[in-house]
Amino acid sequence: MPTSSPRVVLAFALCVALLSGSSCARRKKDIPAATTAEPVKAAPAPAPIARAAARDLAGVMAEELQLSDDQQTRVRALLRSTVQQVNDARSQYAADKPALNKELLRINAESEKQLQQVFSAEQYKQYQLKKRSMQAKMQAIRAGGSK
Repeated sequence: MPTSSPRVVLAFALCVALLSGSSCARRKKDIPAATTAEPVKAAPAPAPIARAAARDLAGVMAEELQLSDDQQTRVRALLRSTVQQVNDARSQYAADKPALNKELLRINAESEKQLQQVFSAEQYKQYQLKKRSMQAKMQAIRAGGSK
């Protein structure tokens, strides 16, 4: 699976890349372990995904996939729910990365299944083909750029 920044993944909560949250880098065996007298602190939980991310993504999807008004409403609600589930999972499993990744993958699979029910067969095919370009548009929107 490709990896992306947590902001992009969360903004595009449907991407598996975001949901993986782990690095593929291998640790070199010859690197000595760090020694310190200070206790190791857990990394702080990532900032929650803003609900605006769901709205922005729904807008990009509506434009790219030519969604009807009804589809836009359903997609917006689905993405809001997904964002809430991701935020809840990130809070609940902040100290347990494997459990968090498992839960995020479950949320992603459920969201994909629901999107497939909202989209026509052709729209879902286009969605699969355009995920990366929609992700790039989301990054531009979040950075304050143009669509």
